[in-house]
Amino acid sequence: MLDINFVRGNFDLVRQKLTQRQFQIGLLDSFTELDERRRALVRERDDLNARRNSESQEIGVLMKSGRRDEAESRRIAVRELGERISASEAALTAVEADLESLMNGIPNLPHDTVPVGIDETANIEVARWGTPRNFTFEPRDHVDIGVGLGLLDLERAAKISGARFAILKGRGARLERALVDFCLERQTRINGYEEVQPPFMVNARTLFGTGQLPKFEQDLFKIADERGLYLIPTAEVPLTNIYSDEILDASRLPIKMTAYTPCFRSEAGSYGKDTRGLIRLHQFDKVELVKIALPETSYDELESMTRNAEQILEDLELPYRRVVLSTGDMGFSSAKTYDLEVWLPSQNTYREISSCSNCESFQARRAQIRFRREPRSKPEFVHTLNGSGLAIGRLWVALLENFQREDGAVELPEVLSDYMDGETLLKP
Repeated sequence: MLDINFVRGNFDLVRQKLTQRQFQIGLLDSFTELDERRRALVRERDDLNARRNSESQEIGVLMKSGRRDEAESRRIAVRELGERISASEAALTAVEADLESLMNGIPNLPHDTVPVGIDETANIEVARWGTPRNFTFEPRDHVDIGVGLGLLDLERAAKISGARFAILKGRGARLERALVDFCLERQTRINGYEEVQPPFMVNARTLFGTGQLPKFEQDLFKIADERGLYLIPTAEVPLTNIYSDEILDASRLPIKMTAYTPCFRSEAGSYGKDTRGLIRLHQFDKVELVKIALPETSYDELESMTRNAEQILEDLELPYRRVVLSTGDMGFSSAKTYDLEVWLPSQNTYREISSCSNCESFQARRAQIRFRREPRSKPEFVHTLNGSGLAIGRLWVALLENFQREDGAVELPEVLSDYMDGETLLKP
């Protein structure tokens, strides 16, 4: 959530930044109207309260002087003022609710280094690692490879759950678990993240804190009972909110957390996209990275977080590129996002496998996560960052496709040997 005082004081800048994000600028006109109406109602209420207080004091003077009839007349006027105050407060409550609802739907402002554009066509590649392999045969996609090796069953998954679900079997399931372990080990032992096992269901306030609610409820799976819980779309949600409504000591920052969780997404709006295989599922595994940082160091933390995710791809010898997202392609809560895209031979292109974002104080203001620089100093909002380290299903896909052999086998990188009980050759 944006700071309402910042919006008031920097209205032209906010309008410019939101225009770059393809935001409906007409809503900002509503902000001006509502904010002016709110301030007018505050003045009206305060003036009426001042008049009522003055009249009440006059009544006391009249009563003491024995002028009871005149005092009673003044009491009638005070009661009328009370009714007007109640009406003014009710109108103020309604306007403030409308203003809060509007503010809740305004996205974060893009950082000055974010390229301006209407969609993903304006994204800019900033780095590339590795060289895609030249196959001496026509490379198969991960579905044909996985089914051929007996690792993947999409038909039976559809039978028990519907479209966009998958069953991994045998060594396919073992590879998924190995990749989770591999990613967690790298982030905890090498990069210093604390492993966390969070709940997989959260309440609405938690989803509000990271920006999924109220705007993106259609993308969530809600539990159909009175508790109002939702399945998490990413571990970013519970991890970030661990410190909601808390004031942290600056000496504790940055806090670095990682978690493996399944993720659940309705994929609303993605009809017809990536319908084959594991690229876009309703349920998938992911290792998430979250940082809670000081404002002045958060962009350094974004660079190091992105690098932590890149190291996994390099360890697994997977070609990838780093892309900075444009203003028209970045997420609702983000001020700047890097996407890491891994090479998929079957598609002859790079596909997203990680997004690393700095949300600055946007989520912290919604979740009320603050810190103090000194014991008695004024609390300030932290900056929150999140990134995939990595999306395990897409990593599974990339390994099968990049390390496939003409005979149908897959020869995995040797670095996975200890995680696969020494078996790195998957063959029919």
